[in-house]
Amino acid sequence: MVAGRWRRVASQVGRSVTVWAVSTLTMLVLAGILPDFQIQSPDGDSATRIAVTAAFGAGAFGLLSAVVWPLLVRLFLLVPTLVLGLLVFVLNGSLLLLALRINPSGRGEVAPETAVVVAAVMSAVASATGGALAVRDDDAYRRRLYRLADRRRRSHPPGTATPGTLFLQLDGVGHDVLLSAVGKGLMPTVARWLERPTHRLTSWRTDWSSQTGASQLGILHGSNHDVPAFRWYEKDRGEVMVCNRPTSAVELQRRAVERAGHGGLLAVDGASRGNLFSGGAEEQALVLSIATRRRSRETRSRAGYFAYFSDPANAVRTALSFFAEVGREIGQSVLARARKERPRVSRGGLYPLVRAFATVVERDVVVAAVMGDMLAGHTAIYADLVAYDEVAHHSGPMSRDAGKVLQRLDRSLALIENVAEHAPRRYRIVLLSDHGQSPGETFRTRYGLTLADLVRAGCGLPVPRKAERTHSGAEARAAVRAALRRPGKESREQYRPARDSEPIVLASGNLGLVSFPDVPHRMSKEEIDARHPALLTTLANHPGIGFLLVRSEEHGGVVLGPFGTEIPLDRLDENPGPLADFGPGAVEAVRRTHSFPHTADIMVNSWYDPAEGEVLAFEEQIGSHGGLGGAQAKPFLLSPLVLSEPPRDLTGAEQVHQVLRRWLDEAGGPQVPVTAQEEKAA
Repeated sequence: MVAGRWRRVASQVGRSVTVWAVSTLTMLVLAGILPDFQIQSPDGDSATRIAVTAAFGAGAFGLLSAVVWPLLVRLFLLVPTLVLGLLVFVLNGSLLLLALRINPSGRGEVAPETAVVVAAVMSAVASATGGALAVRDDDAYRRRLYRLADRRRRSHPPGTATPGTLFLQLDGVGHDVLLSAVGKGLMPTVARWLERPTHRLTSWRTDWSSQTGASQLGILHGSNHDVPAFRWYEKDRGEVMVCNRPTSAVELQRRAVERAGHGGLLAVDGASRGNLFSGGAEEQALVLSIATRRRSRETRSRAGYFAYFSDPANAVRTALSFFAEVGREIGQSVLARARKERPRVSRGGLYPLVRAFATVVERDVVVAAVMGDMLAGHTAIYADLVAYDEVAHHSGPMSRDAGKVLQRLDRSLALIENVAEHAPRRYRIVLLSDHGQSPGETFRTRYGLTLADLVRAGCGLPVPRKAERTHSGAEARAAVRAALRRPGKESREQYRPARDSEPIVLASGNLGLVSFPDVPHRMSKEEIDARHPALLTTLANHPGIGFLLVRSEEHGGVVLGPFGTEIPLDRLDENPGPLADFGPGAVEAVRRTHSFPHTADIMVNSWYDPAEGEVLAFEEQIGSHGGLGGAQAKPFLLSPLVLSEPPRDLTGAEQVHQVLRRWLDEAGGPQVPVTAQEEKAA
């Protein structure tokens, strides 16, 4: 044991000396190339003096990077993440300037802008050298990965004889997209899991609200009751709820915990990374639902950024990749316009930065956090990688751009699989998605007006001139004029809106929600017809709309379709009407949403083409999700064969929660507290 310890010490010293030597050589080369970087006096120095100056400079820069850099990152943790990414180069260059200033030789001058370049190159070279030297040293490899994630190793991780479980969510990757990517050779790691086979692939059906907020809340907390969409208006609170808004996420998690009766899937020795909700995990980072809490070292939502950026070489590498991704997006967008690809949406403004953050920064930070969690021996880990979802929204679910993202995500899976071999316990890796995406052009592109414009026109309210001139706008105005000439003015007066009250129209992919905020309850069809006699007819008959869901005083709830179709919910089994094209499970999903307290006055699902799998997004997305229709409602579950097989007809995020919970139980005891109600049912 003593001999082994001394060998490890000698190996570490040898690697440090080698990295120092390579950094010194790099500084000498850069000093010879860059005119604004000098490490000798104006009168000239001997080769030995120059080498000693470079060695001192490289050593000082390395020490400052190891000691001062983590403190600087912690200091700037409150800075917005995108700004922190831009500051990486400035901070690193400042450390080089300081290293040259304290150099005992008194030599070394560099222009500030050149210092940024020199520091970036030296950090990247040092990182590459250290990584290469550690490739064949498992202990060094484990220590490096652990340091990058900045996890606190436990002296005696609990229950390391039993396997841990990693749930890795590939946001927005549908079942068919995954199979296509495997078939094209874009995801060799997943292909290997399926071919050996070590994993089984299962598809499942989402709820009507096929989006991350509803799915992840149900998966992590066992309940997504009363989440009708990604965004919706709650009349009793007078507030628009948005799943990716921190205050909304906190409230939704509170409701789910109260309804489910337990903290969540990760309540026992769990870690939650990059998610909207915590799942009850003890260790949380990059979790939206804790973003509004008072920050502490253990619970601040962006603690994962400190864990990752505390390594300057890591920070520089990610920053370089960030800017490369910005350039890649701009280039791909220009090519799409030059080729006149259709459908297409705008990809300018801040979108290149948003894409780069999702596909580079978020991916790198979450992957590093997951590696640290495995090396720390956590029992259950759940992490979300959002890269594909962000790109597919703007480039298309089956686009070349999205395929490249899947290729890079597969490399992350391979790295995680490699790290799992060095963890203190065995890990079962479960890959899953929260929803898919359905292709199709936007509602506005096809018809020249938005859903909000159509609703306003159907209500007889002013709309933009451009929308007013469209065929849909003209038809809506004609319907309003015809309706207002009908008798029944007295009944309409009862629900005449106030002058300052207008309908709130919200979009969640191809799902639209219309609410009338001045009416405190969910309006019925009869009330809506009395107030706006042309509105429901205008919406139901529009070719871009598949069906409507409204409350009925007579039937409780009805589905409306074109040509006067009106089917009560309790008769949909015998006659699904406009829901027939939306496939199995559509009827149950609509009925469930109708039961929610905060379902909108009018729920609008777009048209769907079952032959092409296309929908019409009410948002500016050519790959969308949020409603019914196509691949968006068919995510996947890729699980190790050692776990019990999930049900064939797996439907809804709450059922997925039960499956994942059962798998944790199979690892060696219950991981989620059982509620009294569930125990009684059992």
